[in-house]
Amino acid sequence: MGNARLSIDFTTGAMAHRLRFGGGRGQDLPKAVGLKKGACPHVVDATAGLGRDGFLLASLGARVTLIERSEQMHNLLAAALEKARAGEMAQIVARIELLHGDAKDLLPGLAPEVVLVDPMHPPRRNSALVKQEMRLLREIVGEDPDAVALIGVALDVAQKRVVLKWPRKVDLPAGLPAPSHQISGKSTRYDVWMR
Repeated sequence: MGNARLSIDFTTGAMAHRLRFGGGRGQDLPKAVGLKKGACPHVVDATAGLGRDGFLLASLGARVTLIERSEQMHNLLAAALEKARAGEMAQIVARIELLHGDAKDLLPGLAPEVVLVDPMHPPRRNSALVKQEMRLLREIVGEDPDAVALIGVALDVAQKRVVLKWPRKVDLPAGLPAPSHQISGKSTRYDVWMR
């Protein structure tokens, strides 16, 4: 990767644009987690990564707990949240809690209504290169060989639903039950298990 560095910024660029013009609760992710009129569930993003999904959900009124087990990613998220807290997005950040640790260990103590799992997706088979940002993220966090075990814990503890964010054309990981329903976009699919 050379000297490329990963940074997270919720206040500018694509994230700020998505917050302003992204379609609100009509987007696939808010629909998948059950954000509808009058409903603002507690969502645990068990694989926080770049934090964008959790930040979007918090911007729409959900109370969000981000869990990140990579210390480096946790530190990047903490810095990005602190920057956003100092600006016009302070109200959004007030609805976000960031935890460092393994979600399989932390989830049972959180009693979440909804658990969102977005594990590292399988490498693409086509020749199109994944965005540099995602390649850097993969370098930091590695693979997620325990994704099925994490979803199993989520299914045990979630009060309302578990949502898996997954590539639209990729089969569900082996060992998981069939979801209650799916919401599919152009490249991403949300597999939803209702509890």
